Amino acid sequence: MTEVKRITIPYLYELKKKGEPISWLTTYDYPMAVLVEQAGIEMILVGDSASMVVYGNSSTLPITMDTLIGHCQAVRRGAPNAFVIGDMPFLSYQVSVEEAVRNAGRFMKEGNCDAIKLEGGTRIAETVRAIVNAGIPVVGHIGLTPQSSSMLGGFKVQGKDVETAVSLIEDAKALEKAGVFGILLECVPTKISSLIRKSNSTIIFGIGAGDDVDGQLLIIHDVLGLYQCFTPKFVKQYTNLASIIGEAVGKYRSEVKGHQFPLPEHSFTISPAELKKVEEYLAQKK
Repeated sequence: MTEVKRITIPYLYELKKKGEPISWLTTYDYPMAVLVEQAGIEMILVGDSASMVVYGNSSTLPITMDTLIGHCQAVRRGAPNAFVIGDMPFLSYQVSVEEAVRNAGRFMKEGNCDAIKLEGGTRIAETVRAIVNAGIPVVGHIGLTPQSSSMLGGFKVQGKDVETAVSLIEDAKALEKAGVFGILLECVPTKISSLIRKSNSTIIFGIGAGDDVDGQLLIIHDVLGLYQCFTPKFVKQYTNLASIIGEAVGKYRSEVKGHQFPLPEHSFTISPAELKKVEEYLAQKK
């Protein structure tokens, strides 16, 4: 049996050099992490999107460090060899550089992560540099940044005009200089993603950023058709587990109501002799 080796940053750079796209999925729990690693996915993001996908909030903002660290611990137990990235939640890195470094360290120390991700470009370069200087690998995230979506006018494609496209290119360069090993582009036109990739030495990942990048990210619930609130344009749904689960649960309910479950094969027995003793005991208690 081939030994599975833990994914590292040098290995990810080898894939980039060879032109082999890197697969990356957002996952939040142990059972799913087991399946994702078994499928050979190189990277797992424990995303602040859990706020919406797992907890039913309308945005990513409510989720806390403690909650995400718990998810990271579960994911690491399920995927001991994948490259696991903790997603810095809102206000975990914006208040001060010192607090950002401390919280990033918590993801590494308590969550057993391999790296952290945070949103923003030029405006957070100083924070990124401090985290990297603390020995913590960082993935930057620019384009559509959900934590600041209200400032962007909602969940909209970024970089569709000269001003915003140039801003994205400058953000990517600032992150590169600050020491990130990778940058995630979200909802960015393919041609702009390509320009960023050609002008940047880091690993460029995309989610809704076209195919001219080094790796692709999607949320596992979107891939499996489990999140029914909305499906972004950039998502490809590979199956529809929501309908499969709904059908199974409905069948279970129907069988319970119709006394078709449980059947004898789902039940346990007691010997007639032991049953008789129990009945005699109960009779004596009357």
